[in-house]
Amino acid sequence: MGDFRAIVIEQETEGGRILAHTAEVRQLSDAFLMAGEVTVAVEFSDLNYKDGLAIAGRPGVARVSPLIPGIDLVGVVESSEDPRWRPGDRVVLNGDGIGESHHGGLAERARVRGDALVRVPDTLLNEQAAAIGTAGFTAMLAVLALERTGVDPEEVRESGSSVLVTGAAGGVGSVAVSLLAKLGYPVTASTGRPVEHGGYLTDLGAAAIIDRAELSDPGRPLQTQRWAGAIDSVGSHTLANVLAQTRYGGTVAACGLAQGADLPATVMPFILRGVTLTGINSVEAPPALRETAWRRLGTDLDEEALAAMTRFIPLAEAIPAADDILAGRLHGRTVVDVRA
Repeated sequence: MGDFRAIVIEQETEGGRILAHTAEVRQLSDAFLMAGEVTVAVEFSDLNYKDGLAIAGRPGVARVSPLIPGIDLVGVVESSEDPRWRPGDRVVLNGDGIGESHHGGLAERARVRGDALVRVPDTLLNEQAAAIGTAGFTAMLAVLALERTGVDPEEVRESGSSVLVTGAAGGVGSVAVSLLAKLGYPVTASTGRPVEHGGYLTDLGAAAIIDRAELSDPGRPLQTQRWAGAIDSVGSHTLANVLAQTRYGGTVAACGLAQGADLPATVMPFILRGVTLTGINSVEAPPALRETAWRRLGTDLDEEALAAMTRFIPLAEAIPAADDILAGRLHGRTVVDVRA
């Protein structure tokens, strides 16, 4: 195996503060890679909010230095000490600590744990799997959680209600809107830019668009019942209001904290309306759940909708794009072709 290119970040820290930070494309040898049973020729990664934080030198993501960022990768197995994987197998990996404590996917080569890999479904191309990424994987886990707790599309339609998706123009939200719409759920999409992103979200399948300002300020513990279920990537007051507006027996799947990690709510939605709040952790999802989610993504996600929400950039452009994703200037999914 020859040398390979990767984005490498280095940080000097003290007491949790980042004193110095660099992010650049470098030429590396295999000696730079960390331990793992499977070596993957990476073809695609993507840009998530976590990747933006790491590349831009924000705290809370990179736990080692130097580090190759990228919490997702899609590629082909080059070599394997794990008997489950053979050279030529198409694989996808989301989370499992890559891009945080283990070298990640923004590189032409990766060495990872065999347990964390999932076969790319035959129904998906590698670039489609990368477009789905952690964001789409998380959205699918949230949809599965709604299904497990009885949020049924036919019952939602008959009740005249809908399923709410907050942060709908982001990566998780975009895939969630598309998945829910294809499965037959009426979807209400919440976004901070309803005029700019309204057409985009309607094209993905949203039946209604609301301004996130309706949800972002402090609200009463119980409010008018509006949602049969919700997928929330925002947290804080937004999540508290979503819970307060969820109908009796509904479920809210929480998978993000764009507004904040706090939850200024009361127990009243839970004990008076039987609302379920379920957390979504894509990083530590067990293998069986990963396989189920990817199998469903291979059949339940509309290919045209996925293409409409996806743009491609070369490896070096992921560095300036980090500032764009943190500033909210990107919507949908940004795939990084690490070979370009």
